[in-house]
Amino acid sequence: MITRRESLAAAAALAVLLVAAPAGAQEKLKVVASFSILADFVNNVGGDRIAVEVLVGPGADAHVYSPTPADAKTLAAAQVIFVNGLGFEGWIERLVKASGTKAVQVVATKGIRQRKLEGKDDHGRSDADPHAWQSVSNAKIYVANIRDALIKADPAGKSAYEANARAYSAKLDALEQEVRDAVAKIPAGRRKIITSHDAFGYFHAAYGIAFIAPQGVSTESEPSAGDVAKIIVQIRREKIPAVFLENVTDSRMLKRIAEESGAKIGGTLYSDALTDDKGPAPTYLDMIRHNLKQLSAALTS
Repeated sequence: MITRRESLAAAAALAVLLVAAPAGAQEKLKVVASFSILADFVNNVGGDRIAVEVLVGPGADAHVYSPTPADAKTLAAAQVIFVNGLGFEGWIERLVKASGTKAVQVVATKGIRQRKLEGKDDHGRSDADPHAWQSVSNAKIYVANIRDALIKADPAGKSAYEANARAYSAKLDALEQEVRDAVAKIPAGRRKIITSHDAFGYFHAAYGIAFIAPQGVSTESEPSAGDVAKIIVQIRREKIPAVFLENVTDSRMLKRIAEESGAKIGGTLYSDALTDDKGPAPTYLDMIRHNLKQLSAALTS
């Protein structure tokens, strides 16, 4: 038979175990981020207090994403949903409605000074340019919005979210200086490239490297020999020192562009999505540094 003394001792021991339970033992806040870059921001701010699901993962294009029934279930279970906004996720409203989710929806670009697109981009969008994260100073606004939303959803984690946001913002400050220092080493007359990407307008506005679209050439398919001839003429006319054309896979065409135009052929630039852990851009910090390295190598040599 258990004595009263033994019962009290057992209760006291249980109380000690509960008090000593690690913070990680608490139920984590269920969070969804619409795409990989935003998920990285959210993870850096949320830390161990949140569990993040990402809808459009590494290497996938959020512009043309088609949601699945599994995505609806993910949203239905979420407590907070983070989206980029500015028209980036054209499918999100339909998905939210289909899911019946009661989660708080947070637009991470709130407060960012919007750029306007010139005409329509490759995905048929016009008006606001949604790629605000390409400016590192804008990334800090994302972080502040994420911090505030997480604090509102989980007030007990306020100090943790604030500390995480401060630490990550300090890394962004250092990254911003890296970018400015690297661009300063590129001669002013060489700060322009041709690229099939249309996602670097905020980078151009912040740091002064111009990203010029190939004229008269579709960015949806690989250029023909005639298209390549147009690109060569454009490079010569505008005296563009480097070309980043990821939709050109024919090495002979790339060699022709380099030989006939004198422009250097650059590597891969990442814009709308991170890579997986095996790639060169598994985090936002890695992505910006990778792109900067590619641009510096092409424009300074």
